[in-house]
Amino acid sequence: MEFEGLEKVHSGKFITRYNIHYRAPSGKPITYEMISRNPNLSDLESLHHHGVNAVVMIVHDESGEKLLLCKEFRMAVGEQVVNFPAGLIDKGETVEQAAARELREETGLELLRIKEIWKESYSAIGFADELNVVVEGVAVGQFRPSDSEREEIDAAWYTKEEVRQLLKTEHFAARTQSYCILWSRT
Repeated sequence: MEFEGLEKVHSGKFITRYNIHYRAPSGKPITYEMISRNPNLSDLESLHHHGVNAVVMIVHDESGEKLLLCKEFRMAVGEQVVNFPAGLIDKGETVEQAAARELREETGLELLRIKEIWKESYSAIGFADELNVVVEGVAVGQFRPSDSEREEIDAAWYTKEEVRQLLKTEHFAARTQSYCILWSRT
């Protein structure tokens, strides 16, 4: 594909929609719709050099026998979806600070320690350029409801057997489902 340019179509409060123009190897023009958290995309360079937007937390209890999952009402699909705690990195925050803050805000738990921070990855490559960093860690504390009016989250610890049952009955975010399938089989 040969990049030919992009145009801003609409700017919202949190995302901006763009049309990206490419030329296929056959010479046929292609317009691809995408969204970004960056309201200032202007060229091909800005498409892949814009920084990390969010953190995703894969968190276990201190024993390592339970996995933290959130059943969260997601407005875009109008239903509850099983997902890992996740959220945007605020301006000036480190990945570690954002992970601890988001975990506390969404679940009430405290991040006891970080085991690993993974290389950034795309969250929805089919239509967005959002980059996430996965933070793997251990949490402790008592659950409490999210402190955001925009979030309806039921967080809990799950054993491998409980995760296997959820996989049969619940809708999952894709990255969460992938990890849960592998983790529950080990």
